[in-house]
Amino acid sequence: MENVLLWGFYFLTFYAFLPGFISRTFGFRVFKRGRAREEIALTFDDGPDPVYTPRLLDLLRKYGAKATFFVVGVHAERHPELLRRMAEEGHDIGIHNYLHKTNWLMRPGTVKKQIARTSGIIEQATGVKPVYYRPPWGIVNLFDFANLGYLQIILWSAMFGDWRKRVGVERLTARMMKKLRPGEVLLLHDCGNTFGADEDAPEQMLQALEVYLQRGSERGYRFVTIGELIAVTDKNRAREKAGRQPGWFKRTVTACWMAWERCFNVLFRIVDVGDGSLLHYRIRPYRGGELVLDDGAVIRPNDKIVELHFDNAKLRQLLENSRSLMKVAIFLIRETEKALPALARHLESKADLSDVKGLYGISMIHRGPEAFGFSVLDMPRGSFRFLTTRYLRLLIRVLHPSGGELLRDKNVQFYPRIMAMSMAEFLRRYGSASGRPQPDASGALEPAAAGALPADGPAAAILTGGKTLQQ
Repeated sequence: MENVLLWGFYFLTFYAFLPGFISRTFGFRVFKRGRAREEIALTFDDGPDPVYTPRLLDLLRKYGAKATFFVVGVHAERHPELLRRMAEEGHDIGIHNYLHKTNWLMRPGTVKKQIARTSGIIEQATGVKPVYYRPPWGIVNLFDFANLGYLQIILWSAMFGDWRKRVGVERLTARMMKKLRPGEVLLLHDCGNTFGADEDAPEQMLQALEVYLQRGSERGYRFVTIGELIAVTDKNRAREKAGRQPGWFKRTVTACWMAWERCFNVLFRIVDVGDGSLLHYRIRPYRGGELVLDDGAVIRPNDKIVELHFDNAKLRQLLENSRSLMKVAIFLIRETEKALPALARHLESKADLSDVKGLYGISMIHRGPEAFGFSVLDMPRGSFRFLTTRYLRLLIRVLHPSGGELLRDKNVQFYPRIMAMSMAEFLRRYGSASGRPQPDASGALEPAAAGALPADGPAAAILTGGKTLQQ
């Protein structure tokens, strides 16, 4: 018997208590409070109720307020007309199980069936599939996070005991007024027909809510759906992160990296083209495998090449000062438009190019360089590709303020590719005999450059090339 009780304790702890404690305390995989300047989210559980829900909708319409209703399926099934009215008046509708029963007392499969049944009722009445879920009493079990990944679990930042009539209007109003501030997610109830609730308690909630709405409107607050509060929160968090200065650790790492860049340039004799050019270079024998370029030229091992390097100090400054990745992409296109002719003029005046076969570099640009005449080639698998990938991913983290987030983005594939161009093609396009007009002072894009903007989205345009490792 002692072992049975012990195993029962372990089961309840990991299946029920710990998931509920972690989500309620730390907000793990749930939304419970927003970051806003004037928005407040009103949420109502347990309805719809044929008596109180219509009166609540009238009250919300009076003050131009929007709300989110987490409906119990068995109640929603009886009153689909109330669901339709909620949707028509711009409110969000979420799921609160088919029966008002805790997830701790149900198997994972049963929870899924309750949610699916309620979701079907809502979709049939409104034509919209719900995306928000609030488990009764805010209690989740171990499997809810995995099984309900298609739903956003919504908890709350404030509740007031409004399901009990003994609280009274005056005390309920006072409790709610303490939470009259932006970002709050208020939990209220528009139905008293659930276990532990008083049937006519919503009457007091409506009286207290009218005072709350009136005072809030006077202070300029907006009462919004949970979907709008989430959107506002995401926008404000992004703005805060963009305006936040890097911590001392990242500043130290960046300073050390830039010092290493300067040492690298000296040790490996990297040449600065000058005039603030984005591109640096050195001439050396090519050490990789044979490269067949788009124009039919071939670069073979030991052929002399111009190895390209980005000015990472300039890139870092750009990334730190640009909030929009699209602006970064456009800037880099303009800089490349200017850098390639400048590089051609420099090489023609400083170096003997008779035996130089082409230009070569490695970057994480996926699309765009073809418009400038480069062939974009896959790197062969092996230790060099592995080390180069790790190096460039580290470079993203150092140079970009949100580099870690970019690397975690599943929609953006970061892997290095070879960019190469034959010297004949390079001089034909950008040399003194090319007849190519120089960029005007405005940096206006030519048609070829405009077409170089990556179709993969702005994140794919972040130049991450920098130094190439030795092959």
